Amino acid sequence: MTDSEKPLVHLVDDDEAIRHSASFMLRLAGYRVQTHPDGVSFLAKLDDLESGCVLLDVQMPQMNGLAVQKALNERGCEMPIIVLTGHGDVSVAVQAMKAGAVNFVEKPYEKQVLLQAINEGFEHLASLHQGAVQKAEAEKRLAHLSPRERDILDGLVDGLTNKGIANSLDISPRTVEIHRANMMDKLGVDSLSAALRIAFAAGLGASS
Repeated sequence: MTDSEKPLVHLVDDDEAIRHSASFMLRLAGYRVQTHPDGVSFLAKLDDLESGCVLLDVQMPQMNGLAVQKALNERGCEMPIIVLTGHGDVSVAVQAMKAGAVNFVEKPYEKQVLLQAINEGFEHLASLHQGAVQKAEAEKRLAHLSPRERDILDGLVDGLTNKGIANSLDISPRTVEIHRANMMDKLGVDSLSAALRIAFAAGLGASS
């Protein structure tokens, strides 16, 4: 694996000694590391940063870790966050987890605990990427449907029977069956459950 292929960790911590020791340890473990001395500078460069896992200290000047996390959420950043908290600082850890942090690690941390947390962060990142790929593929398939076929699929997502869809669209059940067969053929599936999986992957029914 070349250096550019190694997973990237963004280490955001105002303590220079910790930045040095943690980055050294992470590089030995096979990660690339970019260090950031505070949350403000990290956020200022965010749009130009390569995606990776964020190791975020809570106790920092100017802007603490929770405030940085909130700013990341507001900007739609999907990089997994692992929060570094003080020993026994459970309330802060809980706040961070509620706000979407993948994990938290108490200082002083053990090497294996930190590496395990980072590994979980990258697993989370991979699942997000896979979900995005599946969503894009599902949307691509749905784009081939006619407006009426899409109406049929929407009805199925809402849990309607063929008769219920027919009533809602003011067409005959037989017409629904024809459109449903065409819809499933275009989606490349042979079962309702498979069609629904594609619909849900594309985000249909998400607000219901």
